[in-house]
Amino acid sequence: MRLFVGDDWAEDHHDVELMDATGKRLAKARLPEGVVGMARLHAMIAEHLSADAEHPEDEQAAGQVLIGIETDRGPWVQALVAAGYRVFAVNPLQASEYRRRHAVSGAKSDSGDAHVLADMVRTDSHQLRTVAGDSDQAQAVRVVTRAHKTLIWERTRQTQRLRHALRDYFPAALTAFDDLDAPEALELLAKASDPAAAAKLTIGQISAALKRAGRRGDLAARAAPIQAALRTEHLGQPAAVTAAYTASVRALIAILTTLNQQVAALQQEVEAHFGQHPAAEIILSQPGLGPILGARVLAEFGDDPKRYANAKARKNYAGTSPITRASGKKKVVAARFVHNDRLIDALMAQASNAINASPGARTYYDKQRARDVDYNAALRQVANRLVGILHGCLKNGTPYSEVTAWPHHAQEPAA
Repeated sequence: MRLFVGDDWAEDHHDVELMDATGKRLAKARLPEGVVGMARLHAMIAEHLSADAEHPEDEQAAGQVLIGIETDRGPWVQALVAAGYRVFAVNPLQASEYRRRHAVSGAKSDSGDAHVLADMVRTDSHQLRTVAGDSDQAQAVRVVTRAHKTLIWERTRQTQRLRHALRDYFPAALTAFDDLDAPEALELLAKASDPAAAAKLTIGQISAALKRAGRRGDLAARAAPIQAALRTEHLGQPAAVTAAYTASVRALIAILTTLNQQVAALQQEVEAHFGQHPAAEIILSQPGLGPILGARVLAEFGDDPKRYANAKARKNYAGTSPITRASGKKKVVAARFVHNDRLIDALMAQASNAINASPGARTYYDKQRARDVDYNAALRQVANRLVGILHGCLKNGTPYSEVTAWPHHAQEPAA
């Protein structure tokens, strides 16, 4: 006997419903998050498993339990997978569309969502994706790479806030510093956040900041244009307003300084965890991938060898393969806008690097551009090809080969 379970999760509880193969509700409950709730769920499942299963807790019996839940991570999901249940991570958009198939009123409740999820895995499990059985190493890489990328995104947001503040009361600083989140810019702006103090900075002070930031060459020559820019006359604000902006800017600088430190610390963690993964060598052999981008690609694809049936499945998950919409005489080919943002960000960065590192990728890109394909679309097609190449390398356990990867676009390397 198969059991179908819908699990509508929240931060502190889970609404669950058990259903049999005919769609009959067997039980429902609201369970607390944590060990107690998981124990109660196991008990509910064991109670309704087939009576002829001598050990309802064994792996064979557990495999007859199909669970739908709108997430693929967290201790609760890991516990379900560890118990041997077949867990399906249902996209909330899929659940919403399925709900409308059965109720057009728009009514919604947590217990109702649990019913929808149970019914989905009962009728459409063949269309759903099970939670990947990624290794502990891959999960560790995912944790640190996501934290690292999140801090980088946050640093960008804080830098934009700093830029907007400076533009309103101290525009000369924007001329003096190309990169506001650079160490020397943060140090000098922290020391002299208002125009009057910044104008008093000496060549020696600026040179010292450049040296501490690791800059090389003639530091005095590099400091001179910074000093000149900071001393340029500009339209300002009243003294009281300038003082308020100065306090705000110092707070932003403190945040950015800390973010820079933590981004650097997490980068070391990313490289360390990624370097220990068995697939690291194959991934690093791909054009355009270094330790950080490679770690992000591994983290978001995962390392479960059964997750992607073929290269097309991996491309679809990546969001690099196009979508065709055809009806009658109308046919439109469009990019996928529903995708893993972190993965597509890494893959597009890889493609941008690859067209400069791989002759085959460059030739393929140039051919797309010759067909009047715009830059982003051409780069996405390169990324799509690279995903297929990576899939083949991981499946066969072989590193990247330029000639094998681009048989019609790469030249045989010179002996």
